[in-house]
Amino acid sequence: MKVPVRWLKELVPSNLTAREIGHRLTMAGLEAEAITEIGANWDNIFVGLVKRVERHPNADRLVLATVTIGERELTVVTGAPNVAAGQKVAFALPGARLFDGHSAEPKLITLKPSTIRGIRSEGMICSEKELGLSEEHEGIMVLDEAAPVGRPLREYLGEEVIELEITPNLAHDFSMAGIAREIAALTGSTARYPRLADLAEGRAGGSLVTIEAPDLAPRYVGVVMENIRVEPAPDWIQRRLSAAGVRPINNIVDVTNYVMLELGQPMHAFDREFLHEGRIVVRRAQPGETIETLDHTLRELSPEMLVIADAERAVAIAGVMGGVGSEITNETTTILLESASFNMFSVRRTSRALRLRTESSARFERGIDVNLPMIAARRAVALIQEMLPEARVTAVADIYPSPVRPRELSMPFSEIQRLLGISYPEPVVLDILQRLEFKPEIVEREGVKTIIVQVPTYRADVTTKADLVEEVARITGYETLPERLPERAPVPGETDAMRRLERAVQDTLVAAGLSEIITYPMLNEQDLLALNAAGSGLPSRYGLQARPGIPLVTAVNPLRSEWEMMRPTMLPALLKNVAENVKFNPAVGVF
Repeated sequence: MKVPVRWLKELVPSNLTAREIGHRLTMAGLEAEAITEIGANWDNIFVGLVKRVERHPNADRLVLATVTIGERELTVVTGAPNVAAGQKVAFALPGARLFDGHSAEPKLITLKPSTIRGIRSEGMICSEKELGLSEEHEGIMVLDEAAPVGRPLREYLGEEVIELEITPNLAHDFSMAGIAREIAALTGSTARYPRLADLAEGRAGGSLVTIEAPDLAPRYVGVVMENIRVEPAPDWIQRRLSAAGVRPINNIVDVTNYVMLELGQPMHAFDREFLHEGRIVVRRAQPGETIETLDHTLRELSPEMLVIADAERAVAIAGVMGGVGSEITNETTTILLESASFNMFSVRRTSRALRLRTESSARFERGIDVNLPMIAARRAVALIQEMLPEARVTAVADIYPSPVRPRELSMPFSEIQRLLGISYPEPVVLDILQRLEFKPEIVEREGVKTIIVQVPTYRADVTTKADLVEEVARITGYETLPERLPERAPVPGETDAMRRLERAVQDTLVAAGLSEIITYPMLNEQDLLALNAAGSGLPSRYGLQARPGIPLVTAVNPLRSEWEMMRPTMLPALLKNVAENVKFNPAVGVF
């Protein structure tokens, strides 16, 4: 998972550097694998303002752009089709290192002053490809109107990104909000959760969603929004998506991806015009049912797979990928936002069966908080209305038949000392668990001091007393735990009688001049036929043993042609070994 540091610090203010954040997270059980910097090579590149654009006197397809970067005003020759007066741009001075916009492979070049058609060009207005941000190089990159003119681009757009290894048990950390919670708990600060829309009204969506497989879909939230205008998302959303490794597409799709990265809840947007009867049915796939997914691949489904359908056909594979039949296009005006909870095992089986792994399936496979879908839907609506004030919610459905509540977990306070070998004062333990949103309290139960917590529904990994102790240890820091040798002496083991006999036989045979060999456990039929010196067919005996009367175990896909079946005897392998060795030594003895 890629974590842009600026985005993280917007959710949880901190003075920690990227390296310090990575170290603290690693010591808390979240391994920081790498730290990279977007814009590390942006020297001599500044935020510029295009003052005016004039025709080139000696070339029809070129223009002269006058750009100011603070107190300096320079002229540059450019053929960019989208350059215009009043734009904020990325302006590179001679000496800047840029990616070659015409090279298929990433290639850095040093910008030098040049004269183009008789006019001296004193720099370059950069495209996204030249800055290494994307493959877009048909036009220049236009910055936000709020971009500060004259400021180094590295300070304005540069971004440090921490790459974390999210293990399967850390589903609650697979988002920016999850990492922000961790940093808040580690530093004692307070996380700032993003603004949510109010969806209390407009819940007249009773027929909007039907769940026919509640065992695979415990919750489904559907929100209909009208007056939608599909266009590019704001620059700040596109930049954050790109920094996190997600390609921007359009404002609606980008919002669903943004919420997935921010809160950890995968979402999908349907063009409601292409949903038959305008409604959703969550069901198992029908035998032989097919769907063309967004990667333009026709996939055959099985009844074990969960699909999102309309009144007639499947329009998405639940938790994995949507279909092309209802995707968002430039003509979309009404959407249905999906925010749901799907069975983690079902999504994992479906993803593997179809050999289709996505950002969405990677999160559902780990298990997502069943109470998160409505929060994510409210966040998506807030973002869409921020971009499109005219957009309005016309229907909301929240099918949630069996609500999940926080569960209570208790343990003796002494359990911390027993498992960690160190004791902490009560206020310290209560503070740590409070920062983790566990709502702890200490009570007396049958004369034993006991900690009682309410485990949040997003912490499915905390189920036992040891899990609770681990939370105290990792927030305190594993590196602070004392190093102690075991207090008890190890108990000597007793060797099994048959094992002692086996070793004695091995020692005796080696002392007699034999070598122990280990052979492959597979052979082919020709090896067995070779044991019958009397004629054709399999021998009646394998050495001292009668031939088994049961069929041999054969390999469906043998690694080598001579390994067709499991051996019923070691004789062929032993004889082959001797045959190879007597070529070099007439005295061969093996066992």
